[in-house]
Amino acid sequence: MDDDRPDVLLTGLLFYDLVLTGLGKPPTAGEEIWTTGMGCGPGGIANLAVAASRFGLRTSLATVFGDDFYGEYCRDVLCDQEEIDLSLSRTADGWPTPVTVSLATGQDRALVTHGQEPPYSQDVLMGDPPEARTALVHIEAEPREWIAKAAANGTHVYADVGWDPTQKWSQDLLDQLALCHAFLPNETEAMAYTRTDTAVAALGTLAELVPVAVVTRGGDGAVAVDQTTGEYAEVPALAVDVLDATGAGDVFGASFVAASLGGWPLAERLRFAVLAAGLSVQRHGGALAAPGWYGVDRWWRSQTDPELRRAYGFLADRVPADVGPPVRHAPVTPPARQH
Repeated sequence: MDDDRPDVLLTGLLFYDLVLTGLGKPPTAGEEIWTTGMGCGPGGIANLAVAASRFGLRTSLATVFGDDFYGEYCRDVLCDQEEIDLSLSRTADGWPTPVTVSLATGQDRALVTHGQEPPYSQDVLMGDPPEARTALVHIEAEPREWIAKAAANGTHVYADVGWDPTQKWSQDLLDQLALCHAFLPNETEAMAYTRTDTAVAALGTLAELVPVAVVTRGGDGAVAVDQTTGEYAEVPALAVDVLDATGAGDVFGASFVAASLGGWPLAERLRFAVLAAGLSVQRHGGALAAPGWYGVDRWWRSQTDPELRRAYGFLADRVPADVGPPVRHAPVTPPARQH
């Protein structure tokens, strides 16, 4: 099999994200609030792409850029700075790049987005998808044809799912898991789709539908089952101060894939993903908050807590000798302190 095939194949909607932090409380109608912090950068599907690329994975992204300032900026960052393959992507004349303003308050956020339906669908962008080791996908009510084609190519499909605004949580969506190697919902989504009342119960149901099932639990960590190895794992979250949770789930997913491609035991894969997500929420924005190997290495070298040193001792053998240059985080005001 061709060793030059992508490690990760991605498609989805890209956004230019403007994140405002330090608000204290959400604004009310007619009110003006001055904020103490701001960051900007690519968002949406870029969160997954950058997180994967920063762990040294060959990442191929199929998305649409508008022919405007925001699209040009995002393309430059993803291609030139993050070295993501954009050969499957397109620039659409006269179509505005979606822009999201994120108002981060405490550990939550409110989003306001300007955008239009993209002129090219995921299936048009992908066509006959290239062979890839994995694909990171977001499954929706309407199945995407390219996912079945990718699975038929031997690509391992890692899927997540979003909030159902209708709150019907149709179990028909779970039929798509037949194409998937792994499914990584959060506990709210997992319990709603499986009609269960605990994350562990939801995991049990999902484990019957997909080889690898993971349920993320926010501040409570994550649980997972790998039917291919017979492993079960449950790990706690890191105790961190959350600056901006945008894209944390995407960082978790990309990190889990990176560790899975390395053939790590399930507990190590989960701890690694929890760590990467925990590091990301301490930075502004989604995509450019991803820590990559450089950020993980910095954390591990500075770690003095004996329990964490023991729990994450596997990093001594997993972190590559060359972790690359410092990752570039989102432009922010005030400037972030260097760690």
